[in-house]
Amino acid sequence: MSRMIYDYTKEVLERVSFDPELFTKELKKAIRNLLPYELEQLKRWLLYFTNEKPELKKCLVYL
Repeated sequence: MSRMIYDYTKEVLERVSFDPELFTKELKKAIRNLLPYELEQLKRWLLYFTNEKPELKKCLVYL
């Protein structure tokens, strides 16, 4: 079940990546809902994902 939440979170973040404010809002929600090991996975994924989107790099401070 929690794997589904992690995958869904990634999908949502990909969909809202056009707007840094919305991306930050969804990222904060994800931090509240995911388990600690899922947050580590999300952090690794975000580092990779934001390489091509420098406007989203500032959102990583919440992790």
